[in-house]
Amino acid sequence: MLILPWDAAVDDGEWKAWLAGRDFGQLTANGVDGGPPVVVPTPFLFDGDATVLLHFARPNPVFPALAANPAVTLSVFDQWAYVPTTWRAPDDSPDGVPTQYYAAVQLVGRAEVVDDREGKAEILRAQLAHHQPDGDHGLVAVDEGPYRKMLSAIRGVRLRVDEVRAKFKYDDHKPAAFRARIADRLAERGLPGDAGARAQQLRRLDLLTGDGS
Repeated sequence: MLILPWDAAVDDGEWKAWLAGRDFGQLTANGVDGGPPVVVPTPFLFDGDATVLLHFARPNPVFPALAANPAVTLSVFDQWAYVPTTWRAPDDSPDGVPTQYYAAVQLVGRAEVVDDREGKAEILRAQLAHHQPDGDHGLVAVDEGPYRKMLSAIRGVRLRVDEVRAKFKYDDHKPAAFRARIADRLAERGLPGDAGARAQQLRRLDLLTGDGS
């Protein structure tokens, strides 16, 4: 992922705050024997520091890929919107260069497969506590409860994060008035992704210049 200086997170706190509100992404592992990468859409649990917990069905093709090479990337992206040519050109001419706004965080590291029953139960307990904090998910234990017979059907993954790539692509190299005008047009257009992209653009505008609204 290309990250130009003006698209970078200002500090770790920015991308961590953004990622804290998201728990679904794509885990990508290297292909086996020169094959294409294995990409798995998946829920995940990030501890906010350096560890990600996941689990998959035992037949998932990600496991042969991890056995061959445990290096992986967990990619999360959101709040995207297409910005047309006329919005980025003087006097609404069609001669502008279009772009796509989006926010993205990639967690890069090494995946450890967890296959012992207690280790898998521990991962499930953490994930269920996150996704169902009211506690209505039932007991997760290796020798009792509704999941004890299902643990053999899954394998856990613990990702140790070594590198973080964070990008907030919202025209931050453009003048404040330009960005404010784009934000107004996103509000007017109102496509499904526009509100989220506008919120990120105004947040960055305020963060970087103090001119947000």
